Amino acid sequence: MPPVDDQPLLRITGVKMRFGGVVALGGVSFDVARGQIRGLIGPNGSGKTTLFNCISGIYRFMEGDILFEGKSLANVPRHEMANIGLGRTFQNVALFRPLSVRDNILVGAHHLAKSGFIANALRLPSVRREDAAAQKRLDDLLDLLDLRGVAETPAGALPFGTQKRVELARALIGDPKLLLLDEPAAGLNHSEVDDLAVMIERVRSHFGCSVLLVEHHMNLVMRVSDKVAALEFGLKIADGTPDEVRAEPEVIRAYLGEPDPELKH
Repeated sequence: MPPVDDQPLLRITGVKMRFGGVVALGGVSFDVARGQIRGLIGPNGSGKTTLFNCISGIYRFMEGDILFEGKSLANVPRHEMANIGLGRTFQNVALFRPLSVRDNILVGAHHLAKSGFIANALRLPSVRREDAAAQKRLDDLLDLLDLRGVAETPAGALPFGTQKRVELARALIGDPKLLLLDEPAAGLNHSEVDDLAVMIERVRSHFGCSVLLVEHHMNLVMRVSDKVAALEFGLKIADGTPDEVRAEPEVIRAYLGEPDPELKH
């Protein structure tokens, strides 16, 4: 495992977001360190995906700030997020179903190409170098995520768990500094969740990137995360190591509810 740098890669400070009269985020703050796997948990409606959408530019937060490598993301266009080092997967897999696994993954490397239209038309050396670099990274990912055997298969013909790995590979081929995983275990069986945990740790070790993981599957989060933050109704209710958050009374209450006093003897 690469060393975790104390200087945060991502700093979220007092972020607020409302939809009409509904407060989705009520002033959330926490850091993601370099090389860290950071878990983000909470019941449905707690604000996890809203925060993800604020980080990746889908939503514009109303108050507070989100700093990536010390620079605010407040006015960064959504299409620039990959260029600055943010990669993301989504709850619902969004692949090009007729395209092969190989071509789906290569889509994620598009922003790395710096050559212009004329250079591409003439197949200049700079274009060939860029293509070779993308192919090398693709080959690494096919092996790392166990996709070599389905590289030429249309993505839509694959089992759901394999499609999830293809989407992960597409996010990784863009060489992100921070990988945002939005409920990657959704729809997976127990065996696939175990495989996912191994792959998340493998990705961090291999690429040295930070990971911010939103997930309902508590065992997965607690297994792979260095630190975990918990949200409820748009507010942070816990922040610490997996053991600390697991034992936090507010987290236990949020997931299990208050005991019914009429059931006490």
